[in-house]
Amino acid sequence: MVEKLKIIGGNSLHGEVSISGAKNAVLKLMAAAILAKGETTIHNVPELTDVNIMLRVIEGLGVKTIYDKTKKAVTIDATDITSITAKYELVSKMRASFIVLGALVSRCKEAIVALPGGCAIGERRVDFHIKGLEALGADIKIENGYVHAKASKLVGTDIYLDIPSVGATENLMLAAILAEGATRIQNAAQEPEIVDLANFLNAMGADVSGAGTSEIVINGVKQEDLHPIEYTTIPDRIEAGTYMAAIIATQGKGIIKNILPSHLTFYNSKLIKMGANIKLIEPTIIEVSCNQRLNSVNIVTQPYPGFPTDLQALAMAMLTTADGVSIITESLYENRFMQVPELRRMGADIHQERNHALVRGVPSLAGANVKASDLRAGASLIVAALMAEGQSEIEALHHIDRGYELFETKFANLGANIVRYNDEIENSISNIENKIEKGNLNASI
Repeated sequence: MVEKLKIIGGNSLHGEVSISGAKNAVLKLMAAAILAKGETTIHNVPELTDVNIMLRVIEGLGVKTIYDKTKKAVTIDATDITSITAKYELVSKMRASFIVLGALVSRCKEAIVALPGGCAIGERRVDFHIKGLEALGADIKIENGYVHAKASKLVGTDIYLDIPSVGATENLMLAAILAEGATRIQNAAQEPEIVDLANFLNAMGADVSGAGTSEIVINGVKQEDLHPIEYTTIPDRIEAGTYMAAIIATQGKGIIKNILPSHLTFYNSKLIKMGANIKLIEPTIIEVSCNQRLNSVNIVTQPYPGFPTDLQALAMAMLTTADGVSIITESLYENRFMQVPELRRMGADIHQERNHALVRGVPSLAGANVKASDLRAGASLIVAALMAEGQSEIEALHHIDRGYELFETKFANLGANIVRYNDEIENSISNIENKIEKGNLNASI
């Protein structure tokens, strides 16, 4: 079945939207939960394809899980781990599942994990993960597409990351939890999801400090020191940024609930420079609006707390109709301008040269049939379609389903003219209707 989105754009969005739990946080918490024996429950878990994949990954280790979609809660019983292998058919679908490597080595002293997959946004090697684990005392072999890590014991040490890799920081945090002595991760990633993971681990009985800064210290504890917990994950800052972009780009006005504005400080500053209004209503509620054509701005993606690479495509969509010329520089991933050809199909004037994109604002976009190439590119096409005059159709929705919960429902609640439909079923119905009209099919069928 081929599912598509049909969007009729050109209307301003108005209303309220509540942000779901952070995908990039909850996936790591699910992996971290296997460190403690017993039942751990994670709340505010969004219903996403990636969450289902992570459930299957940890279930493959012998861990028992219950996903209550009504309550948005996942219960993970990691009393027993019966397998140390995370298989290729699952890990290859989602890069975040590679984090079970650190958790397994920490608890079981051995792990066999397939090399990761995910969105094709550029090279994201696992060198930093491997070197860090080796520094902790693990013996690493890479064979037939799998990483085999083994250690009689792990010993804390100082680890310097050449770049502040989020995945490597998280994997090494988990690996160091049960290591002997202290581990210091320098040039660590500082994302809010890292802080959420540290808070989760500390609630479980670990000793982690410095999360949110460039140096994280993990004092190793014993297995019996860890215990199962109940924990509520943070809101998804990227989802929040997506709905903010859509409301502002369509010159609308909306309330964003369940948001932590401090997680989007740099992004918000760019939106304000574009001409948006952002008002804090309560600590977790903001109002965003715009009643004018946006201004051009220059953007350079950077590790947190800089401009998020996950919101670069959204910003580009917004700037396609801004006054003047904007320059966007993608400094983190070499293939993260995959939305450019599709935006051009909608009438955008974008010139790309390597990791730079020059966006010259046009009077308006026009609806077109486009295809999502990855998660965030797909989100940018939705925003562009909402901005555009006329009808757009977006396919390859499986990318978008990886990271946005009930996105068409939430957009519809904001007044968007948006519907998901099955192309094959609609074509079949259309063919039947045509045959009935022509008298070639008994109308009573």
